[in-house]
Amino acid sequence: MKKEEVPQDPSVLDKFTKEVCYAVDEKGEYTTTLSRGWQVKADALGITWQDVEARVEEARQQIKNGARSPIAYFMEVNMMDLAMVSAYTGFWQWTIKRHLKPDVFKNLSDKKLQKYADAFQISLQELKNF
Repeated sequence: MKKEEVPQDPSVLDKFTKEVCYAVDEKGEYTTTLSRGWQVKADALGITWQDVEARVEEARQQIKNGARSPIAYFMEVNMMDLAMVSAYTGFWQWTIKRHLKPDVFKNLSDKKLQKYADAFQISLQELKNF
């Protein structure tokens, strides 16, 4: 693609970042240039964010219905899986699965809950009073 043909479509990330692309300059040599975005990529990112928002809302409903603990919500909001939460908290993955149960969660000590709060970068009160 020629340097002047690099897409400059505005996107959600337009105000925050630009993407480095390779293009061919006037001399026929490869060079780098900045792109504001590409509509196809912006559409794909939009679909991905819709999926993330749906998962967050599903977790919120599960907590509201008493099926999961607040840990599930904050995992979704932070796009974390069991392995990542395990790495941040030091808890085994099977332990985290147990803590996702509301009855187990409400009996956790503040010390354990603080590990989750630190991993999710929230206060202990936010976690306990979700």
